[in-house]
Amino acid sequence: MRILVAGGQGQVGSALAQQGIEQGLDLVALGRADLDICSEESIAAAFDKYQPDLLINAAAYTAVDKAESEPELAYAINETATALLADACAARDIPMLHISTDYVFDGTKDSPYVETDPVNPIAVYAKSKEAGERALRERLERHIILRTSWVFGLQGNNFVKTMVRLAKDRDRLTVVADQFGGPSSARGIADALLTIAAQYQSGSKVAWGTYHYCQKPYVSWHEFAQAVVARAIVLGLVDHEVEVAPIPSSEFPTPVVRPENSRLDSSLFQAEFNIPHTQRWSKDLSDVILASR
Repeated sequence: MRILVAGGQGQVGSALAQQGIEQGLDLVALGRADLDICSEESIAAAFDKYQPDLLINAAAYTAVDKAESEPELAYAINETATALLADACAARDIPMLHISTDYVFDGTKDSPYVETDPVNPIAVYAKSKEAGERALRERLERHIILRTSWVFGLQGNNFVKTMVRLAKDRDRLTVVADQFGGPSSARGIADALLTIAAQYQSGSKVAWGTYHYCQKPYVSWHEFAQAVVARAIVLGLVDHEVEVAPIPSSEFPTPVVRPENSRLDSSLFQAEFNIPHTQRWSKDLSDVILASR
């Protein structure tokens, strides 16, 4: 089975490419230069060239604040391109696995979100991602939407790398302590997607639809930052003690208000794909910190 990955140079896409090499998979990960997901012609050319049996869409517009000033681009990548990819898969009768986000929820629920909770996206980024989900559902029956949260990986910028960079030069950091979620390593998300792909390849019945995936334990941004800085000190990337002080989100205003609750309940995904325990985010933390050298 040949797997085609769109967004192959991003955090999850590059993790998929690496996993493909390690597992000896027939996996082709294409970046923007080789696959313009906003172009129907580019998509058709890539499909014709590589003849995939399954598509993973790891491409997305993820600049939450910047999306407010670039709504057309956010919707073009997160909704229109998703629709174009779904149409291409439907025309060739192949399934599509698509990454979405906790931001489709408004964060006001007191407990972790399950797949059947009503969505209520706030601001452009969230609305464009939710629109992409709907576009996929409308066009392709055999699909997986995998919502995830707080992604950190070897490639690109993310919270882990930012904390390490700041800790190298400062004795004190202040981090929001009233927003909670489940950090998710790009490698862990790649593993989850490839687990689905393997089940499809085996001929077993796949329960298509929407699933949640995040890693444990749930933490605040402040608690996550504490763990990152402590690990960076152990690994020798930070050579001094750093105070990580908690602050309310009101003291760190952003153009787009982040959800207070980004916790996702992964139990349905675990049950459907026979994964007994959700991976812990600490497993891949050291590798990402070391990539911050």
